[in-house]
Amino acid sequence: MSKVKPAPLPPGTLIGGYRVVRRLAAGGFGVVYLALDREGQQVAIKEYIPASLATREPGELLPKVPPEKLSLYRLGLKSFFEEGRSLAQISHASVVSVYNFFRENETVYMVMNYLEGATLQDFIITARELKAQKVFRESTIRSLFDEVLRGLRIVHQHKMLHLDIKPANIFITDDNKAVMIDFGAAREVLSKEGNFIRPMYTPGFAAPEMYRRDTQMGPWTDIYAIGACIYACMAGFPPPEAPQRQTKDRLTSSLAKLRGIYSDNLIEVVEWCMALDPMTRPQSVFTLQKELSREGERRYTKLSVAEKMRLQLDTLVSDTKKSLNKAGEATGVAARPK
Repeated sequence: MSKVKPAPLPPGTLIGGYRVVRRLAAGGFGVVYLALDREGQQVAIKEYIPASLATREPGELLPKVPPEKLSLYRLGLKSFFEEGRSLAQISHASVVSVYNFFRENETVYMVMNYLEGATLQDFIITARELKAQKVFRESTIRSLFDEVLRGLRIVHQHKMLHLDIKPANIFITDDNKAVMIDFGAAREVLSKEGNFIRPMYTPGFAAPEMYRRDTQMGPWTDIYAIGACIYACMAGFPPPEAPQRQTKDRLTSSLAKLRGIYSDNLIEVVEWCMALDPMTRPQSVFTLQKELSREGERRYTKLSVAEKMRLQLDTLVSDTKKSLNKAGEATGVAARPK
């Protein structure tokens, strides 16, 4: 039985001088509202209320936290508040703007600029459904991530990490600006300190070190996620999850299918960013920016006939296994193709 999420604040609620209009989004970590400030300007307000630690009844303002979860709740609250304070010091077009942050109702609220547009995830799904050979043109990918990396470089210069970069957290505004939203540092604190059954990071985009408590994270952790986002823009779906890759790494064979469609340089950049060993990835955003801007080196390696046949055979075997599994599920028998 799934746990009931805390009820959002009712429309019309006043918090810190802002009036809640409606809920925009809700996740495992909090709720985002559309609100109006005293001048009637639209803002987005993010409320810290992690579903794994707190509950709230409809119409109530205060979250209810069981005594045994209170210390963890406060730890996340402190981290969320620090995140708001740090983001408020950053002014960059590719980083969500934090105007204000305050404590009220035994929690913390972060006031941000309200963005209109769609996420990169929405664009990937739409492009994938068109079934074109390329999900995005290479020039589009390079210019998009050049913009994102400019913002990420500033974030890292402020001694911050994003820790939840994924297509759903890259927002493309109606005036075609790419903005990083929903930072995950506070979420990461809870993930490391609390023994949650369900991880708070996003499979496919989370670096291997995020799955371990004893590994240091740094700029290279966000760079892994950037590589995974570029992969998603090329392939139309997320890359293999890090734990699966450590058992059997299929990333190179997945990227091989994109040879001839995207340049060797872009494919090599993705492999470099997504190296399982953090120390063999680009160690700074600047290093990655330099490589990504080398557009002059557009070599395209066409697949040989033998390689094409091998990829087709792999696809055929994979499709056969899927159809056998579906047939097995339909009859209630688990099919095990050899």
